[in-house]
Amino acid sequence: MSRLPREPPATEVTPEALYLRRRDFLTNSALFAGTTAALGGGLLRLLGGPRGGKPAPGATKVSLEPGPGTGTGPAQSASPGPPSRYTLDEPSTPYEAITTYNNYYELGLQKSDPSENAGAIRPRPWTIAVEGEVKKEQRLDLDTLLGWFKPEERVYRMRCVETWSMVIPWLGFPLGELLRRLEPTSRAKYVAFHTLLDPEQLPGQKAAVLPWPYTEGLRLDEAMSPLTLLATGLYGKDLPGQNGAPLRLVVPWKYGFKGIKAIVKIRLTEERPPCTWNRAAPAEYGFYANVNPRVDHPRWSQAMERRIGDLKRRPTLPFNGYAEQVAGLYAGMDLKEHF
Repeated sequence: MSRLPREPPATEVTPEALYLRRRDFLTNSALFAGTTAALGGGLLRLLGGPRGGKPAPGATKVSLEPGPGTGTGPAQSASPGPPSRYTLDEPSTPYEAITTYNNYYELGLQKSDPSENAGAIRPRPWTIAVEGEVKKEQRLDLDTLLGWFKPEERVYRMRCVETWSMVIPWLGFPLGELLRRLEPTSRAKYVAFHTLLDPEQLPGQKAAVLPWPYTEGLRLDEAMSPLTLLATGLYGKDLPGQNGAPLRLVVPWKYGFKGIKAIVKIRLTEERPPCTWNRAAPAEYGFYANVNPRVDHPRWSQAMERRIGDLKRRPTLPFNGYAEQVAGLYAGMDLKEHF
């Protein structure tokens, strides 16, 4: 029977910019009453990789044929559409692990907090503002989007910057299809995303853990990649609150922190947009955040990872195994400098 691997002490791998601000967390008693002991023992604990190891081998190819079932999970909801071309010959991470082991600081600092606190999120009604360099700025209802684009299942690897990983059967639609419909102007070079700012639904926003709201961004060509997904569900069900309901970004060749949750704004820009983790600790979290086993985090190796549910570590693949599809986006770039 598989189990989650034991986590190391927080001081080994906690993002330094947050660890040094731990007193801010502890003094916010209105929000974190009763959690002092838990925070002291494991604030933002991560599954750290080894401090060395050989570089990962070359990327593997994504299967473009319909695959077998996606593993153990809940019963499927109303038809998610035809079988996807995007699958893997790897077992999916169990639904329970995907939905109870989460980084979502708007819902709490421990991995288990988001699943316990997600009940406050109200996924309907939900609208997404579209702004900036598009033919027409507008506000779109989520159900309108779901009427435009039939969600499909895509089984993707997910690699966290903390060195743990999962395989997740998402439901969603390609971001590029939405952007084409919105008709970017000739000045559009980037796509910026904003998450919901509402401390009643996301109580972690009551503390100055990070600059709220959470923001992320992609280059326009990255956003238009056929792999880039706006996820609305997983395992055939609606997306749980702790996983970013009702709409989150999935970019499978990048570290998981690029996958902004609870999206309420999409803005196309000419200038590179600010991103939350890149602002908080730019020496540790780059704008691109491409999975690269040859570029270590300043405080741990990225050469190996631990798949949730497994006991042994495995080599991390360049671009998380999607190099054949996306490496061309970065031709001529120094990926150590532009990390």
